[in-house]
Amino acid sequence: MSGNTFGTLFAVTNFGESHGPAIGCVIDGCPPGMALCEADIQGDLDRRRPGTSRHVTQRNEPDAVEILSGVYEGKTTGTPIALLIRNADQRSKDYSAIAQSFRPGHADYTYWHKFGIRDPRGGGRSSARLTAPTVAAGAVAKKWLAEKYGMVFRGCMTQVGDLVVPFESWDHVPNNPFFAPVADVSALEDYMDALRHAQDSCGARIRVTATGMPVGLGEPLFDKLDADIAFAMMGLNAVKGVEIGAGFASVAQRGSMHGDSLSPQGFKSNNSGGVLGGISTGQDLEVSIAIKPTSSITTPRETIDTAGHSTEVITKGRHDPCVGIRATPIVEALLALVVMEHALRQRAQNADVVQAVGPIAASAG
Repeated sequence: MSGNTFGTLFAVTNFGESHGPAIGCVIDGCPPGMALCEADIQGDLDRRRPGTSRHVTQRNEPDAVEILSGVYEGKTTGTPIALLIRNADQRSKDYSAIAQSFRPGHADYTYWHKFGIRDPRGGGRSSARLTAPTVAAGAVAKKWLAEKYGMVFRGCMTQVGDLVVPFESWDHVPNNPFFAPVADVSALEDYMDALRHAQDSCGARIRVTATGMPVGLGEPLFDKLDADIAFAMMGLNAVKGVEIGAGFASVAQRGSMHGDSLSPQGFKSNNSGGVLGGISTGQDLEVSIAIKPTSSITTPRETIDTAGHSTEVITKGRHDPCVGIRATPIVEALLALVVMEHALRQRAQNADVVQAVGPIAASAG
């Protein structure tokens, strides 16, 4: 177990380094017969890629995906799908000064102690650059789930730093670089400009939903749907918190309020986030994550070097002042990968289960 593969029935093995020749993944377990081409994947990669606005890293990567295997005559074959994304704009020299010191908040210290060696070029294997293959794999899962169940995955930014972003409409999300559900993002732009001028960074809160969920995905104990969602989200760089449904707001709720009442028309609320007892209710999955401030900043900070001596570090290079700005497509992909895994498990184990009572309409979705 090396921690580079996510999933079992829909297994995604991630490979590459931030400044290596290429990054990518191998998907093992995609059902055969689904139409698939690079264009089905490229859209989500374009949403995540760097250099798309002044508010994110200016590393200019096209992130053009290549399908190397697992597709014949435009359809998946059921064999491993290899996806390759070539790195085109590495500037490794930006990291030469920190090769012998540890950047606060980064994985430099832990990687060096675990492996006895560390790739300082852009963080190497610990870089958020490695989320691109995850987005690519998630696009494949999204396509299958959309065709099988009509599922739709959507995400948005609901807070950046101490600035709360109110929800107006999903329609606004594709029209600004923040994935914000508001028409006017001038306050966000001013906030980020001030942050960059201060040579500092901030965190963010991201919301992601899955609509069109069937009832019954998940397991009753160790492989609960919500547990696997939390596991997946915590595997994303910089994530420090995960909420399902009401999340931490549940602490202040009464039982008479939190429990989602049922009627013949469906659930009257969705404090559960679409999961009860580890199994999907058919309502929308509702997940929120907290992302910490970007660790790479140009403000001098105290640290030590590989010899254990005190020193000071300034992280140069091209970095996002808020890594949460580009996180939305990644969070969508991770949720899709979890749902895909459980959908295949349900199909294998419970496909012949006859519903005693028809599914309740998820009116609170």
